[in-house]
Amino acid sequence: MLLKSIELHGFKSFPRKSLFEFISPISAVVGPNGSGKSNVAEAFQFVLGEQSIKSLRGKKGEDLIWNGGADFPRANRASVKVLLDNSNKFLNIDFPEVAIERVVHRDGVNEYIVNGSQVRLRDIIELLAPAHIGASGHHIISQGEADRVLSANPRERREMIEDALGLKIYQYKRQESERKLEKTLENISQVDALRKEIAPHLRFLKKQAEKIEKAAELKERLKTFAKKYLKRESCYLEWLKREIEKTKRPLEAKKAALERELNEARRVLEQSKMRDAKSDEVVSLEGKIQSLRKRKDGLLRDIGRLQGEIASEERALQREREIVSSDKVRTVPLRELEELQSDLESKISQAEQSNEISFIKSVLRSIHSLFSSFVESKKGERHDSLIRESEAELTKLKAELQNKETELTAVSEEGSAFERKYGTLRAEIEQEKDTNRDAEKTLFRITSEQSAVVGELALLRSKEEQLRVLEEDFKRELEECALLAGREALEYGSVSLDESAALQEERAMQEERRRVIEKVKIQLEESGLSGSGELLKEYQETSERDSFLGRELEDLGKSAEALEKLISELGEKLDQEFKTGVGKINAEFQKFFALMFGGGQAELKVTKNKKRKTQNIEESIFGDETLAQVGVEEEVEEEEGIDIEVSLPRKKIKGLTMLSGGERALTSIALLFAMSAVNPPPFIVLDETDAALDEANSKKYGDMIEDLSERSQLILITHNRETMSRAGVIYGVTMGQSGVSKMLSIQFEEAVAVAK
Repeated sequence: MLLKSIELHGFKSFPRKSLFEFISPISAVVGPNGSGKSNVAEAFQFVLGEQSIKSLRGKKGEDLIWNGGADFPRANRASVKVLLDNSNKFLNIDFPEVAIERVVHRDGVNEYIVNGSQVRLRDIIELLAPAHIGASGHHIISQGEADRVLSANPRERREMIEDALGLKIYQYKRQESERKLEKTLENISQVDALRKEIAPHLRFLKKQAEKIEKAAELKERLKTFAKKYLKRESCYLEWLKREIEKTKRPLEAKKAALERELNEARRVLEQSKMRDAKSDEVVSLEGKIQSLRKRKDGLLRDIGRLQGEIASEERALQREREIVSSDKVRTVPLRELEELQSDLESKISQAEQSNEISFIKSVLRSIHSLFSSFVESKKGERHDSLIRESEAELTKLKAELQNKETELTAVSEEGSAFERKYGTLRAEIEQEKDTNRDAEKTLFRITSEQSAVVGELALLRSKEEQLRVLEEDFKRELEECALLAGREALEYGSVSLDESAALQEERAMQEERRRVIEKVKIQLEESGLSGSGELLKEYQETSERDSFLGRELEDLGKSAEALEKLISELGEKLDQEFKTGVGKINAEFQKFFALMFGGGQAELKVTKNKKRKTQNIEESIFGDETLAQVGVEEEVEEEEGIDIEVSLPRKKIKGLTMLSGGERALTSIALLFAMSAVNPPPFIVLDETDAALDEANSKKYGDMIEDLSERSQLILITHNRETMSRAGVIYGVTMGQSGVSKMLSIQFEEAVAVAK
C-alpha cells in the first residue's frame, strides 16, 4: 500500500485547498518555525481518527478550523483527505484507491467519509487495522514526541511495542471478546434471574395442570350424567308443553264463544238503556204536556181578558162619540159615573182573580186609561183626541187578541202531538221490560260460565309459568354443562330412552339426578377446571419459556466458554507474538543503536510488576436470592511491561535516566526505527525528530531513513539540511503576515542544490 497524497482545506493555517502528493519514497515538508509545516503532520493524525484535540494542539474542535484573516474569511469547516493506493488489496475494500476524509464543523460535529460514503470512526479504525496504521502509533511521531517512548512507563511502553508489532488487532479482538464475554455473563445472569423468577410460578402451574388432569375425569362423569339427565328433562318438558297446549285450546275456544254470547247479552242490555232513555222521554213528555196545558189555560185567560178590554174600549169610544155629538162637557150625568164605577170594579175583579203579573199590569193600565179617558172627555176640547186614542188602543187590543188565538191553536196542536207520542212510548217501554228480563238471565248464566273458564285458564297459566321456569332452569343447566363439561354434553339427543316409562317416573327421581350432577359440578369447579384452557396454555407457554431459557443458558454458557477460550488463545498468541517481536526489535534496536553511537548495548527487557486489585466479597446469607457484602479482599495481579536498558560505548552509563538530551533523542530514534524495521508500516510521518541532532548524527540519521525507506514510505517534517538531502520531493511551507500557510515544491535535484 502506498500513500499517494494528502489534501488540507480549512485546516488550521491552510484556508484553501492544499494538496501534497507523495511520489517519492522520501518526501520532506520544510519551512521556518511557525510556518505551519507541523500542521501537516497533525493533519495525518486528524484524518486517521485522532480524538484528542489536545494532541492536535487545540482545546476544542473549532480550534482546528481556519479562523479568518486579511486574505481569506473565516471557514465553517475543516477537512483533510488522504488518498491510498490499494492495488495490492492490502485493505479489505474492493477499490484500487481508497480516499479517507474527515470533516469537522464549528458545532463540533465530525464526519468520516470513505470513497464518498459516510461511515463511522469505528469503520475507519477496522479498515486500517490490517495495515498497522491509525491516529496514533509509532508511524506518526509528532513534534517533541520522539522522547515519549523513553519517558513512558513500562505498561505504556509495552502498548507502543505491541502497536509497532501489529499486535493491535489481537488487542482489539481480545478487548472485543472481553466485552462480548462481559455482555454474555450479564445475559447469563439476566436469563438465570428470569428463570429463577418464573420457577415458583411454573411449579404452581404444574400443580394446577395436575389438578386439571384430575378434573378431566370429573368432566367425563359430568358429561355422562348430564346427557342422561338432560334427555329425560327435555322429554318431560316437551310432554308438559303438549299437555298444556292440549288443555288450553278448547278452553280458549269456549272462552271465545262465551265472549260472543256475552257481547250479545250486553247488546240487549244496551237496548234496555234505550228503554231507560224512553222512560226519561216519557217523563219529559209528561212535563211538556203539563206545561202546555198551563200555557193553554193562560192563553184562554188572556183571550177572555182581551175580549173584555175590547168590549170596554168599544163602549168608552161610543160614549166619547156621543159626548162629542151632544157637546155635554160641563155636567156629568150620574149614570156615566155609575158606569165608570162598574167598569173599574170589573177590571179590579179580573186583576184579583189572576196570579199572572203581566195580566195584573195590563188591568192597571186599562184602569188608568179608562179613568184618563173619562177625565179628558169632560174637558171638552180634548174629546176628539181621546176618541183617536181609544180607536188606536182598540186596534191594538184586537191584534193582540188575534195573536193569542193563533198561539192557542198552535199550543193545542203541539199538546195533541205530545199526547200521541206519550202513548206510543208507554207501549214500547212495557214490551222492552219483558225482553230485558230475559237478557239479564242470559248474562248471569254466561258470566258464571266465563268465571269458571277464566279460573281454569288461570290455573293453566300457572302451569305455563311453571313450564317457563323449568325451561329457563333447563337452559341454565345446558349452559353450565356446556361450560363445565364441554359442548359434547349437549349432544343428549343420541341417548336412548323409553319415554313412556320416563314420563311415568316420579319427578323425585329426576331431582335426585340433578342433585348428583350439582355435586359433580361443585367438585369440578373446586378442582380448578374452570378456565383450564387458559391455565394449560399458560403452563405450556411458561414451560416452553423455561425450556427456552434453559437452552439459552446452555448456549450462553457455551458462548462464554468459547469466548474465554478465544480470549485465552488471543492472550497466548499475543504473548507469543510479543516475545518473538521483542526479540526481533532488540536485534534491530541493537543495530540502529550501535550505528548511532558507534557501539554500545541496547535492549528491551520484559518485566512483570505486581498490581493490587481490591474487590468486594459477597456471600449469600439470606438464601439464593439475597447477597450481602461481608468484607473486601485484595487480589494480586501480574502486569507485564517493557524496560529499556542501554550502555554507551566508552562511558560507564547504564539506564535512561543518565542520558543527555541528545543521547535520549538518538536512543529514541534508534528504537523507533527498529520498531518500524521489524513491522514496517505503509508510511511513517516524522515531525522534526532530527531537531536535536548535530551534523555527524544527522548524517547517521539520514543513512538510517534511507535504509528505512526501502520498507516504508517516509514523510519528514524537518529543517535539517542533511535530512532534506535524502528526500526525492520537498514541499516548502511559508507563512506571510495574513497567517496563511503557502506551499511550494521542488524535485530531488533542486533539493540537493538547496541542501548544499
